[in-house]
Formats: sequence, C-alpha cells, structure tokens
Amino acid sequence: MSRPLLFLDVDGPLNPYAAQPERRPEGYTTIRAAVQPGRPLRVWLNPAHGPALLALGYDLCWATTWMDAANHWIGPVVGLPELPYVDFGTDLFALRPDGVHWKTEAIVAYAEGRPFAWVDDEQSAPDSDFVTAHHPAPALLHHVNPRLGLREGDFTALAGFAATVRT
Repeated sequence: MSRPLLFLDVDGPLNPYAAQPERRPEGYTTIRAAVQPGRPLRVWLNPAHGPALLALGYDLCWATTWMDAANHWIGPVVGLPELPYVDFGTDLFALRPDGVHWKTEAIVAYAEGRPFAWVDDEQSAPDSDFVTAHHPAPALLHHVNPRLGLREGDFTALAGFAATVRT
C-alpha cells in the first residue's frame, strides 16, 4: 500500500506569521525571502520540523501560495528535500460562494483518491464537507494555529492518522 500524502502549507504551520512580531518563537530561525519585488518577507522557520515531518511516514507535498518557491526558500532551512507542489494556477485566492477554501478542490484533485492529511491555518467546515463529498479515501484536515506553528500535538495527530490509514 502506498503511503498517504501530507499537504503542507507554509505560512501558519511552518512559519508562525501571527506570533508576536517582536518575539521570534524559541527554536526558530529568521530568513528574509525576496519572493516578490519590494521589501523581503520575514519568515520564521524551525529546522527541527523537516526531520520530524519526514519521520511521519507520508509522501510530502507543498500546498502553499509559495508553490515551487518553497523548494528554494523553505525546504533547505527546515531540512526537507525538493518536494512536489500543488499548482494552484489561476485559482490562487479565488473566492467561492460555497465558502470552500480556494486550495481545497485542487488538493482533492491532486490526491487522486489517495489518503491524505492537510496542515493549514485556513480550513473550515465547508472544506471538510467538500472533502467528504468528493474524496473517496480517508482525509485529515488538520488546523494549525498561525501564532504557534506546528507543535508536538500536531505531529502526534499526524502520526496517528498515518498509522490508521496504513493498517
């Protein structure tokens, strides 16, 4: 049986952007990412996250507005190899009248029926409903507090889900 997918958002889970701006969280390092013209973006990243994510037993995939840029700016800092990414194309930030997040449909399509977990800070009940209605395999939509980023409890929940879909 193939391993489940783990879709990774950057801002929120890996970069606790909503933490107090003058207080970098313990264990994090700061990078200045020049992903757009103008002022570089301050990003806090924890180098321990990559090895911890790799140890969970998932096939990892970026599901972030950073798309392939995450392989240049984020992966090397947190200790992740180059990963595939969901290309959101022209649907980036598109609002839906049903309240489903603009990432959700593309993530379900990318999964192609494989079990998956998705860590993000912007999921809601309509996203869960959409996944239940359109995805035949088990899925975990795991919300991460953008003030805290991924924590031990998040890794425990992800490991538990991976264990249930592999049995």
